[in-house]
Amino acid sequence: MSCSVAVSNSPVFSPSSSLFCNKTSVISQSPEKTLNLPLTHVKFSPSSSLSPTSPSPSSPLRFRLQKPPTGLSSSSSAACSSSSSSSPSALATGSGTASQQQTILKRKRPAKLDIPVASMSFGGLVTPREVKRDEVEDERDGFYSVYCKRGRREAMEDRFSALVDFQGDSKQAVFGIFDGHGGAKAAEFAAENLDKNILEEVLRRDIEDQIEDAVKRGYLNTDSEFLKEDVYGGSCCVTALIQNGTLVVSNAGDCRAVMSRGGLAEALTSDHRPSREDEKSRIETMGGYVDLCHGTWRVQGSLAVSRALGDRHLKQWIIAEPETKIIRIKPEYEFLILASDGLWDKVSNQEAIDIARPFCQSIDAPEPMLACKKLVDLSVSRGSVDDVSVMLIQLGRYL
Repeated sequence: MSCSVAVSNSPVFSPSSSLFCNKTSVISQSPEKTLNLPLTHVKFSPSSSLSPTSPSPSSPLRFRLQKPPTGLSSSSSAACSSSSSSSPSALATGSGTASQQQTILKRKRPAKLDIPVASMSFGGLVTPREVKRDEVEDERDGFYSVYCKRGRREAMEDRFSALVDFQGDSKQAVFGIFDGHGGAKAAEFAAENLDKNILEEVLRRDIEDQIEDAVKRGYLNTDSEFLKEDVYGGSCCVTALIQNGTLVVSNAGDCRAVMSRGGLAEALTSDHRPSREDEKSRIETMGGYVDLCHGTWRVQGSLAVSRALGDRHLKQWIIAEPETKIIRIKPEYEFLILASDGLWDKVSNQEAIDIARPFCQSIDAPEPMLACKKLVDLSVSRGSVDDVSVMLIQLGRYL
């Protein structure tokens, strides 16, 4: 936009002034001449006396406004340079030819950034293998079946382990379900090492009365080894050790073990949550606190479980010591379900047994894998957004 200004004999507009780009040729000493000035930022109200439709004849300043160009306006310094280079007669015409001839500046689009896909956890970059791992299943006919399905996370954080035929004995085995949080590193580490550490402690003692302590040491050793890895995250665990007709079930966190006893559900573990009075008391005794955040009890306002492997930033309160239950396997003990909280948050213990039992007790062809998938699909249909992992173990094989 340009304008023409008629300047009166005022000391403010004297030729010696450097107000307009320090160019004396821009200022005319004669009141009859006009001056072209850019007014790209001037706004007029309808009632203003400077409106181009109703100029005041007695005012020393007369504005002649032109229609603004369609492109971006140039800067004031460019306008000053253009006006200073034109002749006085061109300035007096007020045609705005110099302004119209200025190059219209356009903003250049920045180059496209190539940003790697990152997870919402502390585990670092997600590899394509992890992203595509939506479902995992494994089975050994007559012994166990397991099915895992990714929730809405970018990468699945659940893991499992199954060690059968230990030392060539088909009656010995170790199974586990691991629910990672803050990434999958802790769950992966536990799936690869916990069963081996438990069996190592069991063989070292070789006394049945000390098996509970052996499992405890296996958990604690795995936890201390993971903390040396200097990575973030943690994992809830539930394991089942079967040896010489004895079932040893342990857990740390909210993964759960439920057994079918003649069709009746019997929970063999208790979830470790900050809402438990004994867990809350233990945490507060150690100098921590438990807070209710958006309807969920959390340790230090952060973690929704009170026991787990890993979690170095909360290790003072989040312990890896498991709770263990030991029972002798009987004929009425049909099968055992190990599952992450992705199942138990949406499906009750008895409901899980009722759904799985027909597939496990079928005379023609038992289909325990189908039972696992039915349970996972039921949880998802009820709104579960978490990873869901279900393992079904046929206890009759170990009598």
